[in-house]
Amino acid sequence: VQLQASGGGLVEAGGSLRLSCAVSGGRFSAATMGWYRRAPRNEGDFVASITSGGTSRYASSVKGRFTISGDNSKNTVYLQMDNLKPEDTDVYYCFIKRAVTPTYNFWGQGTQVTVSS
Repeated sequence: VQLQASGGGLVEAGGSLRLSCAVSGGRFSAATMGWYRRAPRNEGDFVASITSGGTSRYASSVKGRFTISGDNSKNTVYLQMDNLKPEDTDVYYCFIKRAVTPTYNFWGQGTQVTVSS
């Protein structure tokens, strides 16, 4: 299983970025995809997730600014990030997990998001 994340970059505060994460190498159903972000000082902060049924969840720090969406036909999840703030600067990691048998939890490589003030 491979998760390919893209879309990170450098943006000024108030700007927008769109992250994408495409999953390949398997068949996925009843799974949840989403994003964490991690700085060296942290163990990892949940950002957002979406189930295959379309139920989304957000960290309070990003609610109203970030929007997660998914395309089940492409096994791809997107994170639209608007009104970015310098504190959003971090490495963003996508994941796919399944909590029911067969369970799994896979991670992609990180993509850097830098927001300048």
